[in-house]
Amino acid sequence: MAELLRMPEVAAGSTTAVLSGWPVPESTSFRAGDAVATVETDKAEVDVPAHADGTLIKALVPSGTEVEVGSPIAVIAAPGEDVGDLDRLLAKLGVTEPVQAKPVVRREVPGTEQTASPNLTARPEDRRTFSSPLARRLARDAGIAIGTITGTGPGGRVTRDDVNAAIAARTPRPAGPAPAPASESPGAPRAAASGTDAAYDVIPHSRIRQAIAGRLTQSKQSAPHFYVKGQVRVGELLALRQRINTDGGVKISVNDLLIKAIAAAHAQVPEMNTVWTTDAVRRFHTVDVAVAVATDGGLVTPVLRGVESLSLSAVSAQVRAFSEQARNGTLRQSDLEGGSITISNLGMYGVEEFSAIINPPQAAILAVGTTTRTPVVAEDGGLEAAEVMTLTLSADHRPVDGVLAARWFAALRESIEKPVRLML
Repeated sequence: MAELLRMPEVAAGSTTAVLSGWPVPESTSFRAGDAVATVETDKAEVDVPAHADGTLIKALVPSGTEVEVGSPIAVIAAPGEDVGDLDRLLAKLGVTEPVQAKPVVRREVPGTEQTASPNLTARPEDRRTFSSPLARRLARDAGIAIGTITGTGPGGRVTRDDVNAAIAARTPRPAGPAPAPASESPGAPRAAASGTDAAYDVIPHSRIRQAIAGRLTQSKQSAPHFYVKGQVRVGELLALRQRINTDGGVKISVNDLLIKAIAAAHAQVPEMNTVWTTDAVRRFHTVDVAVAVATDGGLVTPVLRGVESLSLSAVSAQVRAFSEQARNGTLRQSDLEGGSITISNLGMYGVEEFSAIINPPQAAILAVGTTTRTPVVAEDGGLEAAEVMTLTLSADHRPVDGVLAARWFAALRESIEKPVRLML
């Protein structure tokens, strides 16, 4: 039986969302689990999956428009169902007026402003069956119609590699900068610096990049940051990791062990497992840790739930899954919400130490530097070489004071320097 597809509440508490695209064109069948619509949130593009097999009869709002949560966005029907007169069906379903939708200005192509076309019928070059949100975003940024790209993924799905190959296959630009005009429009993609031959590229802000900038600016303005830094010996931690990876049949990263150490420290100092709200400090019963993952669109922080009860292999598997989903653009909004602390590791890039900005509304973020072999004082008072890592905790001074942060850091150091406990 024909029914309405309504704009979902993909972000908790949201009242509107942006209908980013229709992966399934009108009058096209889909299978259960296929993406029938793509919705933009502040952090990611989210595919809306079909709950059952069906056909997209009519899209009620165009791509690139902002719609209230709960508003009808399409009419769907069972496979092969004849819905008859569409206007009569819409009236029967309670849709008597056009859905209120606000066009969203697009700036993916430098120097232009695109708004959604009122014509909802997909052009031949835009028609496709499967493509990841990341692939669609990369294609938009490059000005390539996703329907013109041959997909090599499962079921012909267009992947990031397919889009990159299409971009590489295009005719390259002529070498050398173009001469600077006497005056240029604000949206010009390239401009020469006054009196020089230097030029620059204009890279428009993506929705995700704007959201990251807004949230981190808000964090630094509203959350009073303070920092606790220290060095920890990681020789035993690295030895344990090597034994696990050699004998255990699974591959564990240093980050996986640090995530478990964070959970152990939270268990010992539960006052750290909090967030600040307007009315009260909220203390959680489980330890949920966000993991910073770099993607082409920006940094995302999916959240591992109940880390204190997960095995190391389970933590490792979940982190790998989140990393793959983040880079493919398939994370759900619910994956990005919650937690009281984030871990951000730049050690693999050779960064010795850094201070990170808290991811609101969390209360802390742990910045992890690289491991270095450093002279340290041994128990007998002499010097010895040891594997040392610098950790920097950024904490929100509203729910966390200095003494509490120091107690937590001491618990974290103990868990790292005596890592056998992480296996218990």
